[in-house]
Amino acid sequence: MFSSVRSNQTAANVASASRRGRRGTVWRREALDGYLLAAPAILGLIIFTAYPVLYTFYLSFTEYNFVRDPNWIGLANYKEMLLEDELFRKSLASTLYYVALSIPLTLIVSFLVALLLNQGVRGISVYRTIWYLPALVPAAAAAALWRWILNRDFGIVNELLYRLNLPTPGWLVEPEWTIPTLALVALWTGLGGTMLIFLAGLQGVPTHLYEAAALDGASTWRRLWNITIPMMSPIIFFNLVLGIISSFQAFTTVYLIYTPTGGGSAGPSDSGLLYLVYLYRNAFEYFRVGYAAALSWALFLIIVLLTLILFRLQRRWVYYESGLR
Repeated sequence: MFSSVRSNQTAANVASASRRGRRGTVWRREALDGYLLAAPAILGLIIFTAYPVLYTFYLSFTEYNFVRDPNWIGLANYKEMLLEDELFRKSLASTLYYVALSIPLTLIVSFLVALLLNQGVRGISVYRTIWYLPALVPAAAAAALWRWILNRDFGIVNELLYRLNLPTPGWLVEPEWTIPTLALVALWTGLGGTMLIFLAGLQGVPTHLYEAAALDGASTWRRLWNITIPMMSPIIFFNLVLGIISSFQAFTTVYLIYTPTGGGSAGPSDSGLLYLVYLYRNAFEYFRVGYAAALSWALFLIIVLLTLILFRLQRRWVYYESGLR
């Protein structure tokens, strides 16, 4: 009797071990298949992202010009950038001015447009498509278009201002108008995507909140201020972070607008010398690749610092319905 029980237990243990072995084999085969399928993406990340990032970090401590091998100079690039290079400070100040002007303008206008496009009127899909179209225009075409629109002599903007007996500034030739011009173009190119994100957020605001507020006699302004904006604050924060990151990396617009005009790649008197334009000059005009790599890492640290500050401050004004931040 006891031998029969032991025999049954032994058989059960063997069967259990066999099942575990089959499960382990299947799991290893599935894991191997998963790694093989993910290998192209992993290799692409390592080769085209991780390696260039680490290599630029190494180059930031060297003197390199594409021709000779990198020459190790330690912190000399960073010392020159922080203590000696006036153009670095000028480019950083111009970029901060551009960010301070373009981000609030884009966020406010995009939010107001999203509020209009959130109305249930006939043909609203057509209006949404029209407002989004500028985001689909290639950068080169947009730059050529705005060079014509803002031309001092025959541009449509100055023609309209002239007919209204208003001053007609030299948008592309007067240094004081360079950054406002770039902010205006950034509004036109960035409005579509930002507006679309705001519109998606507005459609997720619960309608019963508006109904309850209306029953309590709240005006349209009170509903906007006490319901819409708090409920949209995570979306506003999201667009703010993305906007700051993209604005600090602005390059294509200023380069394509000002280079064909003969005023240099940064506008008249370098008034549009944004950070990435200055980085591009050092790398591909002056061939100071090591110094450009140091500039790129300084830009990375600036963006990280600003992002951390924004995430710390968002606790004071961003409302999360779930209570999680």
